[in-house]
Amino acid sequence: MDLTGKVALVLGAIKGIGKGIGLALANRGVKVALNYFDWEAELEGLKKDVAATGQDHLIVRTDLRKVDEISNLVDQVIDRFGRLDILVNNIERGGWPVVHGPYVAEQWDLEMETTLRAKRWLFEAALPHLKAGGDGVAINLSSIAALVGRSGPAGMVFNEGYAAANRGIALLTETWARMGAPEVRVNEIMLGFVDTRHGPNTRGWGLLSEDQKQSLLDHALLGRTGTIEDVVRTVLFIIQDAPFMTGSVVRLDGGYVLGGDKVPAMPEGVV
Repeated sequence: MDLTGKVALVLGAIKGIGKGIGLALANRGVKVALNYFDWEAELEGLKKDVAATGQDHLIVRTDLRKVDEISNLVDQVIDRFGRLDILVNNIERGGWPVVHGPYVAEQWDLEMETTLRAKRWLFEAALPHLKAGGDGVAINLSSIAALVGRSGPAGMVFNEGYAAANRGIALLTETWARMGAPEVRVNEIMLGFVDTRHGPNTRGWGLLSEDQKQSLLDHALLGRTGTIEDVVRTVLFIIQDAPFMTGSVVRLDGGYVLGGDKVPAMPEGVV
């Protein structure tokens, strides 16, 4: 995709991964609409950083748990820019067992409403506009919790509600790829432990013991957590350099799902 004159809507853009994606697109000439809801203390920093790109932009506060506000968000983007070419569906709530402890109904509902339901209604509102440009892109951000659940070293980090919501995202990605084709490509980036997402610089990470942190790193083949830049590069690749990719899930986890087990030397055999 040629990014010249394109418009992107990035959810969860107040900080971390969402902010990194929004700034990277703006620095490449994309007009960006950046959505947020909480973390108000980060707002002035976002305003300053996106203004420094020199790119036309819109910052909108929206509670995406309220379905009737979602179409209004998309309408604001269209009213401001006249089009929508890129949707980065980066919105989630992950209840760390080490933070929240046993489930209460409100926590379960919050995760489902944010991690799964909001993505669905956002895509529905955005799809006609993505199709209208003839070369649209939607990217869902999800988590390897969909595959590992509350097990192993991740048992302190992922709970089953968050895992269930993320497993549902893969189904949405496949369905939306069919709905969007051929004008819109829909793909998913399934994240492992990233510095600002279930990794360092998050509240839950600080509650883990040093042994628990090390076990998470040891379980990843690359022996580290991911960075915002790792995610940004993957997003840009899908948007710019993967015109034949749709309905795919890119697992960006440093090899966590494969696990840290070593491959033994080949035995000599008996024949």
